[in-house]
Amino acid sequence: MIRYKIDVFKELSKHGFNQTRIQKENLLPRQTITNIKAGKNITLETLNKICVMCGLQPGDIIEVVPTDEEKIKYKL
Repeated sequence: MIRYKIDVFKELSKHGFNQTRIQKENLLPRQTITNIKAGKNITLETLNKICVMCGLQPGDIIEVVPTDEEKIKYKL
């Protein structure tokens, strides 16, 4: 399972990208904003945008934490 390591919107805000600006300039679709808030997956394209906007690497934003089900399925 992939999960966010940081508060994405707090990080974006620190770099001058508050939610009003993001929506006004159409930097991220509304559904993407909803998905991030809900902790849902985003596309690699969106992850790239966030990385560029914040000057971060993907590993600074997300991490992989296997669920119990995944551990069993993949014999981890």
